[in-house]
Amino acid sequence: MRMSVLAFLKDRFFLLVLHLVCMGMMSVFLRLTGYSGANVAILLIFWGMIVCVWLVVTYLGRRKYFEETGHILEQVDKRYLLGELLPSSAKLEDRLYRDMIRRSNKSVIERIRQVETAEREYREYIENWVHEVKAPITGISLLCENGSRLSESRETLRAVSLENQKIENYVDMALYYARSEDVYKDYVIRETKLSEIAIVVLKRNKHYLIQNHMQAEVDCKEFAYTDQKWITFILNQLVLNSTKYRREHGALIRIYTEEYVQKASLVGDSQKANLEGEPRMMQTEGCLSKYSHGVRMVVEDNGIGIQEEELGRIFEKGFTGSNGRKTERSTGMGLYLCKKLCKKLGIEIYARSREGEGTEMILEFPVSSYLSKI
Repeated sequence: MRMSVLAFLKDRFFLLVLHLVCMGMMSVFLRLTGYSGANVAILLIFWGMIVCVWLVVTYLGRRKYFEETGHILEQVDKRYLLGELLPSSAKLEDRLYRDMIRRSNKSVIERIRQVETAEREYREYIENWVHEVKAPITGISLLCENGSRLSESRETLRAVSLENQKIENYVDMALYYARSEDVYKDYVIRETKLSEIAIVVLKRNKHYLIQNHMQAEVDCKEFAYTDQKWITFILNQLVLNSTKYRREHGALIRIYTEEYVQKASLVGDSQKANLEGEPRMMQTEGCLSKYSHGVRMVVEDNGIGIQEEELGRIFEKGFTGSNGRKTERSTGMGLYLCKKLCKKLGIEIYARSREGEGTEMILEFPVSSYLSKI
């Protein structure tokens, strides 16, 4: 857009009017004090010439500045970098505008990077998920083809059911991952009986637990205010992890709840203390809740445990660790997604573990000051 003379004069209309008023008032004053009309006219002409010269110089300077800016804008591919490429100027307004544009562009660039990162992570996850879901589909096809060779049809149906359960779990992970950015659009907070959630999860995975000779115990007496659907998915992921990293014999998973009351403090990364202060298992970072009291739900197993140096990374995206490489194929997305959803729901999640002894995954449901008074 080229800056026209008319547009330039319109922009300075009030300044020109001020000059005219001042010239008129000066003329009246000089005439009243005895100056001749000729002398007053000469002063007015000289004043007018100065104003005109100033307007011309200012116009040419501003036009040149904006022409250079427009040329830069046309030449660059990433126009949001204009703030970094603006030509230098002695005018204070230009420097202030350039600083504001730079700050605005910085915010835009950061947002673009966040969007690009989110899209890349989502694309990578979908690609991995599609690869993973092919395996149980192939397994079902082989079972159906070889069904006539199996001794009992019940075993065939159970095997097919297990493969279907794997598909369902992968599909759920993809669905919840896609919805994880907008959790607030799809949840309903209500009083939830945690024992019912635990029983639903165990029933859902009963064939998988039986196949892996896993015993399960539930001792959940407390209630929590949360969304039933989302917490069911989170608990399901924790149960699947406990089953996947079980011990060979006498595998046990125990789900229980308890109330907690503690000071508002945080514990550093991998401190050797449990919530009661007993040196028993290694803990992940930020283990103590910032809330004074609430309900704690623990998924405890006696499996192979987690190495001390890996415990602080188990919630990272794509992290499988040494256990994931030794046992079944792992995407490293389950705990990452649990952590992400818990953050959206306002739930604390952390782990305590000792290699070779077992792991405890803890969910803490805080009780707000308002609910505590009801």
